[in-house]
Amino acid sequence: HVQLVESGGGSVQAGGTLRLSCTVSGYYSSYCLGWFCQPPGKEREGVAAIYPGGSTYYADSVKGRFTISRSNAKNTLYLQMNNLKPEDAAMYYCAAANVPYMLTPFLASAYYYWGQGTQVTVS
Repeated sequence: HVQLVESGGGSVQAGGTLRLSCTVSGYYSSYCLGWFCQPPGKEREGVAAIYPGGSTYYADSVKGRFTISRSNAKNTLYLQMNNLKPEDAAMYYCAAANVPYMLTPFLASAYYYWGQGTQVTVS
């Protein structure tokens, strides 16, 4: 069983930075990990994903601004968020899919484990 706990959200001004962390417990080293966001009144959507081999994937809206990374030694998934925009404001969730590869990295239904979320506000 995998448990995920997000932290690092907060309120920043446009152009600011945040680093989200997701502490992962349980067996996950061979799983795909991802970050999703859910703006108010909208559906959850993929932001970034990282596969066990290190391949990374990003939504077009965050390419060049966000960086996903994982540290199996620290049991932590990260999302470095630079040059934040008001449209980035959302609840952010980390998730784990119990497979080592997915053809579609942002299919939310393919992720089996989810954290509780951390709020990001950009003014």
